[in-house]
Amino acid sequence: MKKLNRRSILRGTGLAALSAGLGTAQRTQDCNCTRGSDGEMLDTGTSELRAMIERYEVDLSDLDRVYSLPGSSARHARLERFYSEQLHLVEAVNFDALSQAGRIDYLLLRGRLLHDQKQLAAESRKEEDIAPLIPFQQDIIRLEEARRRMETLDPQKSAVTLNKLATDIEAAKAYLANSKLAPAVMNRAAIRLVQLRRYFRAWFNFYHLYDPRFAWWTDAEFKRADDALDAYAKLVHTASGVAGPIEGLEGRGGRGGFRDDDPETVEKTAPSSTGANKSGPAIGSDQELSGIGPVGNEALVEALTAAMIPYSPDELIKIANREFAWCDREMLRASAEMGFGNDWKKAVEAVKNKFVDPGQMIYLVRDLSREAIEFLEKKELVTVPPLVKEDYWEEAMTPRMQLVNPFFTGGETIQVSSPASSQTLQQRMEALRGNNMFFARATVFHELIPGHHMQFYMTERYRIYRSLFSTPFWSEGMAFYWEMLLWDLGFTHTPEQRVGALVWRMHRCARIVFSLSFHLKKMTAVECVQFLMDWVGFDRANAEGEVRRSFNGSYPPIYQCAYMLGALQFYALRQELVGSGKMSSRAFHDAMYREGDIPVEMLRLALNGQKVTRDYQTSWMFYKSLG
Repeated sequence: MKKLNRRSILRGTGLAALSAGLGTAQRTQDCNCTRGSDGEMLDTGTSELRAMIERYEVDLSDLDRVYSLPGSSARHARLERFYSEQLHLVEAVNFDALSQAGRIDYLLLRGRLLHDQKQLAAESRKEEDIAPLIPFQQDIIRLEEARRRMETLDPQKSAVTLNKLATDIEAAKAYLANSKLAPAVMNRAAIRLVQLRRYFRAWFNFYHLYDPRFAWWTDAEFKRADDALDAYAKLVHTASGVAGPIEGLEGRGGRGGFRDDDPETVEKTAPSSTGANKSGPAIGSDQELSGIGPVGNEALVEALTAAMIPYSPDELIKIANREFAWCDREMLRASAEMGFGNDWKKAVEAVKNKFVDPGQMIYLVRDLSREAIEFLEKKELVTVPPLVKEDYWEEAMTPRMQLVNPFFTGGETIQVSSPASSQTLQQRMEALRGNNMFFARATVFHELIPGHHMQFYMTERYRIYRSLFSTPFWSEGMAFYWEMLLWDLGFTHTPEQRVGALVWRMHRCARIVFSLSFHLKKMTAVECVQFLMDWVGFDRANAEGEVRRSFNGSYPPIYQCAYMLGALQFYALRQELVGSGKMSSRAFHDAMYREGDIPVEMLRLALNGQKVTRDYQTSWMFYKSLG
C-alpha cells in the first residue's frame, strides 16, 4: 500500500494544544462529507488526535531512517526514549473532551505505543539469541554510526579495526561449527549478516571516495574483511537449512529478510522450481518449509491482545474446529448432490478437474470479477465507486512465485497463478487444478471487488491517517467476510460452486489450527502440510506452498488466523447493526471502508456509539459461547 507524504499536512496543526490536554480544542464533525465531481463522497472528517497520529508516524519514520542499523544499542535506546515520550504526550490528552472519533483514535494510538514498546523489548531478546554467532556486530555498527554522526575518521585506526574484524569472523566460524542452534536462529543471523555487510560496504565506499589516505590504509584490509563476511553469511545461511537465497549473498550487498508485497522478492526467496534446494535440505522438509521457529504462547497472546482479539490461542483453535464442523456438514450435503455421497474428497477432486484450458485463466478472472460487481450492485450491498471498477488489471504469477503463492494475490492488481510452459507437467496440472473454475470464483472477488482492491482504493481516500493501525483482521477478515455473506445471499448456488467456496472456508479454519499449533509446538511444518491435505483436500504442492508462505518470515505469527477470525467479527457486527435494523446493509458496508483499516472492535465502537472510557480494554466476545 502506498504511503502518503504528510509533512505538509503537519505544518501549523497545533500540536501544543493536544499535548496540553485538548480542553479547548475545537471539535470537528465525525463525518463532514461532500461529493466530488464523480458524485462520490469526499471525506473531510477527522478527529482531534489526527495531527498527533500523523506526527507520530512521520517522526517514527525519520527515526527508523536515522537509526536504521538493526542490532544497534543506540537505535534501541533512541526508540525506547521516543516511545516513552510519545506515550506521555498521549496520556496528557484530555480524554473526556474528545469526540467519539477522537476517543477511538486515542485508544488506537495508545495501544500502538504500548505494543511498540513490547516489540522493542522482544527484539532485544532475539538479539541475545543471535549474538554468539556475530560477536563482531557492534564493531561494524560503530563504524557506520560514527560516519553518520560525521565524526572525524582516523584511517590508520580503521585499518586496525578491519584487521581485527577479519580475525573475529574466523573465530565465529569455529563457534558455528560446534554450536547446536535452532535453524530459525541461524536464519535470523544469516539475514543480519547480509544487513551488516550492506552497511559495512556503505561505510567503506563513502570514505574511499572522499579520502585518498583512507584507501592507502584500508584497501587490502577491507577486501579481506568483506570477503570473510560474505563467506560467513553464506555458511550460516547454508547451516540454517532454510530454502532459497537471501538477497545480498551474491556479493552485491543489499537488504536481507523477506517482503510479502514485492513479487521480485517472492521470486528470489522461493525455492527452485526444479525441486532441488542447492543450499539446504530437501524440498518439503521441516527445515525447508519453516524459516522461523515457533514463537510460543506468550508471543501469540501479546500479538492477539494488540489486535484486540480477547481469546487465547487454545480457544481460537476450538473456534476453528467448530467452524470446521459447519463446513463438514455443508460439504457432505454438496457432495451428496453431486452424486458422491459422503466421500467429499471425490467431490473436491471432481471440482479440481473442472478447469479452463491453458491460457484462458485471464479471461475467467475478468468475467468472474464482473459477475461479482454486478451481484453487489443488484443487491445494493455497498457503494462501488466508478473508478474502482476500472483501475485494476491482471499480472502473471511466475512459476517460482507459485511455489510460495500457489493461488491468487490481489490489491492494486490481481496476480494470477496459471501454468507456464517452463513448469513440469505435474506442476502445470497442479496450477490448473488448484485454480479451477470454482476455486477461482471466490478468490477473484476476495482479491478485487469488494475485497483487497476496493480496500486499497477506499483507505487511500478515507481516514488515511489511520493507516498506522492497519491489521489483517480488517483487511483479510473483511475480504473473507464477503465470501461468507455472498454464500448467505445465494451467490454460490450450484453444488460445484458450493464445494469451491467451502474448500476456501475449510482452508481458513485450517489456517488457524495449523499456524497456532505450529507456534505452540504442537505440530511440525511437515505435519501442517499433511493436515491441509487431509482436512482441506489440497494437493501436496499447494499445501507445501501454503505452509512455506506461513512460516518463511514474511508474515506475523497470527496473520493466518486473521481471515476467519476477522470475518467472524464483521459477521457478528453486521448481525448487531443490520440484523437489528439500526443500519441498512449498504450503510453498514460503506462505513466499514470509510472508518479505515483498524481493529474490528474499534470499528464497532465507531458505529454503535458505545461509551468509550480512557482505560478501555479489548472485551468483545464476538463468537458464540465456547462452553
